[in-house]
Order: sequence, then C-alpha cells, then structure tokens
Amino acid sequence: MCVNDILTHGAEPLFLLDYYGTEKLEPNQAYALLEGIALGCQEARCSLIGGETAQMPGLYTSGRYDLAGFVVGAVERNDLLPKPTCQPKDQLLGLKSSGLHANGFSLVRHIVEHSGLLWDDPAPFASHKSLGEACLTPSRIYTRIVQSLLKKNKGIKAIAHITGGGLTENIPRVLPQNLTPHLVGLNSMPPIFDWLAHEGGLSFETMISTFNCGIGIVLVVDPETVPSLFEHASHLGEYLIDLGYLYERS
Repeated sequence: MCVNDILTHGAEPLFLLDYYGTEKLEPNQAYALLEGIALGCQEARCSLIGGETAQMPGLYTSGRYDLAGFVVGAVERNDLLPKPTCQPKDQLLGLKSSGLHANGFSLVRHIVEHSGLLWDDPAPFASHKSLGEACLTPSRIYTRIVQSLLKKNKGIKAIAHITGGGLTENIPRVLPQNLTPHLVGLNSMPPIFDWLAHEGGLSFETMISTFNCGIGIVLVVDPETVPSLFEHASHLGEYLIDLGYLYERS
C-alpha cells in the first residue's frame, strides 16, 4: 500500500522501514512477517533497510501484533505527479487489482457473518480456495508496470491508487477541482465483488465508493497517447482497461 501510494506521485520507491509490535516475540510469526515484507520489497524494487520490533506485554494480548511501515521514494521535480495540465476529455485507464487489496474489510466481515459461511469454507466464487484465502489475496504491487509506463510515455498526467473510498473518492483526489471523472468501463467486476454485492445487497454506487471493484490503479492520460500506452502495456503482458474520461463540472 505504501509503495502504490508513492507511485501516484510519479516517484520510484527507494526503501522501507517497518514496525512490528507484539506481546512477546514469537520467532515463527516474526519470520513469516519479515519474509512477506522482504518478498514485497523485491516485487516493489525497494530495500528494507531497518525497522523496530517492540515487545509490550500488557498492551497486546497473546498472539496479536501490530504491523506498520513507511516508504521513501524519489522523483525529479519536473516529473512530479499530478500535473497541472489535466483537462476535459483526458482518458482514464485502469490496471487490474488482484482482489480486495486492503480496503473494505469491515463491510466484508459483516457480509460474511450474515452469509452463514465460515472463513475456512470454500469460497462461493473460487471453490479452489477457502473464503478467507480468497479475501486475503495479497495486494498487487504496481512498481514494475507503472514505472515502465512512466518512462515510455510522457502523456500520463496523474495516477490514482484505489484504496479506501473506492473509485469515486480516490480519482477526484488527483484532479483539479473543476474536473470530475465519467466512468463507463465498469460493466463487469471480478467474481469476489459480484458475490459481495449480491450477498450484501449492495448497490453499484456503494460498491464503487467502498471497493476497488477490480481496478487497483487509474491513470489519467492525454488521449493522443492512449494507443502507445496500450501497445507498451501489451508488450509487458499487461491489459489496460478503458474506464472513461474527464469532464468539467457545470
């Protein structure tokens, strides 16, 4: 999540520091956490250069822990995003998410509780996984694809990381106040989102204001550069989704 936030500024992630707090250090638990962080850093092309491990009996209950971190990145001042050149008719292109990522879990837990399913039960939308495993699919890290697109194409004007608040809140955050997104490319969602919408009786408006709905990153781009972006993404084995365009508020 930290790395994907860094990318929205056009920056290259450099290093990460972590914080791990628990009642008592359990080696197996700590090893699993650090292994995951190290693998994430490899995928993000950044270094884990240090951190803090705190044992605080009386504050944490047995087996529980707190994990946090932050990332530092760098970008040339002239390449900093978002750019002030965003304008009506700029295109919105999406990069697929791997699942829920790290948002909307209060609502997910509520829906699962009322569904009568257990976390160990087969996921109704992915029978080869348990419901818990499917919901906890690791968040996708976009460093490789985003950095490659930025280096190849100067028509990218802004990048939105779709986190809490879904598509309707995160895209406007990177836009001038006079512009708003017109979303047209969300006719179908990955199965996990369809199941949550059906099981929870959620409207389309609630879904796109809560979850990423299958889109983890949104690029705001100059329309003239769209063909070259699609071509470059295809060479990288990536598929861009045409989500719509910007228009001026009335």
